[in-house]
Amino acid sequence: MAVLAESGSNPDVDLLYDINGLAKDAPHWFDRAMEFVGEYGLLLAMVLLVLWCWWSVRRRGTEDAASSVAALLWAPLAAGIAVLVNIPIRGFVERPRPFVDHQGLDVLVSGKSDFSFVSDHATITMALGVGLFVANRRFGTAGIGLALLEGFCRVYMGVHYPTDVVGGFALGTAVALLLSPPAMALLTPLVRAVERSPRAGWIVRRRSAAPGSRDALLPGARSSLESEERDLAA
Repeated sequence: MAVLAESGSNPDVDLLYDINGLAKDAPHWFDRAMEFVGEYGLLLAMVLLVLWCWWSVRRRGTEDAASSVAALLWAPLAAGIAVLVNIPIRGFVERPRPFVDHQGLDVLVSGKSDFSFVSDHATITMALGVGLFVANRRFGTAGIGLALLEGFCRVYMGVHYPTDVVGGFALGTAVALLLSPPAMALLTPLVRAVERSPRAGWIVRRRSAAPGSRDALLPGARSSLESEERDLAA
């Protein structure tokens, strides 16, 4: 193909054309679906996954609920920090979007005028996925899978090179893992304080009856206790 010949022996550009070429052969409705998924859908799915994990941790109410919730708080914070770190990286590298330097791409999203390296979407989703993995491996594995799908979508849409995505994955992972120890050291005591709060404790753990209280008794035992109290009162 003439377009591929223009890319030379650069595997990054060759892979870009191979993946983006799938968009040319796909039905129009599928490209529109990929546009929504790659631009908004997977980010929304990551947020819902984090909320689902929080609800699961809160409902179980185990002794380590506070540390798990602290790790869940760190996931979006890590994503935000990673995006901020990416600002000077983009300004230093100044890599144009692939459709600026290469013709024949099927660009599904218009209006992208900023620099390409590294991908914000790949950075955010991978930071969320890795941060989620720190809190819960099952949910984190699903989150990392969504991040990988996000990276594929960005190349499929023609708005990023594969190395933009790989760079985003590396940046998101590095921020989420390297800054996790100090972040957990700060967040865990804060979450434990919230857990002890009478009004806000439900955020960390589902309210349950204290051991030995009347509400903690089985229905039969509670009825027997109430009957004894009535007899004593009489």
